[in-house]
This record gives sequence, C-alpha cells and structure tokens, in this order.
Amino acid sequence: MDDFILRAILAGIGVACAAGPLGCFVVWRRMAYFGDTLAHSALLGVALGFLLGAAPTFGTMATGIGVAMLLVWLQQKRDWSSDTLLGLLSHTTLACGLIAITFIHGVRVDLMSYLFGDILAVSNADIVWIWLGACVVSGLVALLWRALVALTVNREIALAEGVASHRVELAFVILIAIVVAISMKVVGILLITAMLIIPPATARHIAKTPEKMALISILVGCLSVASGLAGSYRWDIPAGPAIVLSAAILFALGMISGLVRGDQRYG
Repeated sequence: MDDFILRAILAGIGVACAAGPLGCFVVWRRMAYFGDTLAHSALLGVALGFLLGAAPTFGTMATGIGVAMLLVWLQQKRDWSSDTLLGLLSHTTLACGLIAITFIHGVRVDLMSYLFGDILAVSNADIVWIWLGACVVSGLVALLWRALVALTVNREIALAEGVASHRVELAFVILIAIVVAISMKVVGILLITAMLIIPPATARHIAKTPEKMALISILVGCLSVASGLAGSYRWDIPAGPAIVLSAAILFALGMISGLVRGDQRYG
C-alpha cells in the first residue's frame, strides 16, 4: 500500500472517531446549521493562521472556538433567533476569510483543497494533529456523555439534578470547533458538516441505545472513508466529496433496508 493511501486512511479514521459520537448530539439537537457556521469560520482561521505565521489547523481551531463562544454568548441575549445569529456569523466569517486570503503574500494558498479537502495530501504532522484532536474530543465526550444525554433528553430534569448546563454546552460547542479544525484537511470546509450528520443519521435507525448509536456512527464513518478512498482511486474523483457521497449512499441503503423491513420511521 502506498504511503499516501495509508496516511489518508489513518486521517479519515481519526476524523470518523471524533465526528461520530459528537455528531449524534448534533443530530439529536438539530444543530446542523450550527456545524455549518463553525465550518464556514474555518476559512477565516486558515487566513489568520497564514497571516500570523501559525499553522492553519491551529488558526482554524482558535477561530472556531472564538466563534462558538460568541454564538453561545449572543444566544443568551435572546434578542435574535438562533437561525438569524447562525446565518449572520456563518456568512460574515466566510466573507472575512475570503477577504483575508487576499492579504496573504508570499504564500500560495490552494483554496480548493481547503474548501473540498485534500486527504491524499495529508502529512505525518497532519495525522498527529488529527489523532491528537480525536483523542481529546473522544475523551471529553466520554466524560460529558451522561450530562449531554441528560440535557438533550430533558433539560429541566437535568438542571434539577445539578447538571452545569452552561459549562457542558460551552464544552460541547468547543468540541465541535475542534472537530471542524481536524476535519478540514480530510473533507474540506464545505463538507465537514456532512461527516457530523450523515453517519449518525444512518446509525440512528439501527441502534437501540445512544451508546450503540455512537459506536455505529464511528463504524459508518470509517466505512465511508474506506469506500470513498477506494472510489477516488478507482475512478480518479476528488477524495473528500467521494467520502461524503459514500456516507450518503450508506444512509440511502439504510433507508431502503428500513422500507423493506416495514419500519414506520421510513414509511
């Protein structure tokens, strides 16, 4: 196996391990647009990273965390609806990122690779970043699992039981920002949310418990990476979009299986 293929597989599995469990809560809470907002802010992080002489991944992570914290703060003001705030910040940060890139001189920025990913070009350093981020995200999700499930199922009961909702939810959005940062090289800014949504959505109609849904999400994500890379190699198509398309095909197969079984959720 060529080295670049092995690195791509390792990077993709790392992203799947981080995005799967966290994406379950994104699906349960209907926060897909929130993920899109943080993904769009990633381009601004890339530009700031180059301008400040830092690694693009670090700039993306810092910008994503800043935007996530700003969103949480603005949502507490109750002056605007959540979708209005998300739309405002999503398009503003994307526009700022595109403008900031024009001020970068002396460095060639491959915009397409950041927008749609370039998993076949990941380096050993990228893999270290991805797996370090995946370990941090997975560990914190495991630590906060009970609190996140409680807040998702019934917020009032969770508060009555003493769950620190503001801290838990702030940690949750920061974890999404980390996943966005480590996923950028694999599937790109415009497709990151798909890896947070599609594998958990596929697992949702298979798993019987939240824990099983998280595990199945990881497996679906890994299978999407493997099949997407195989399709990219076989038909010479972009790897990032191929991974997302593979995930969508698995979701469609799950729907067809549900229809055959007579599952009312698909009827």
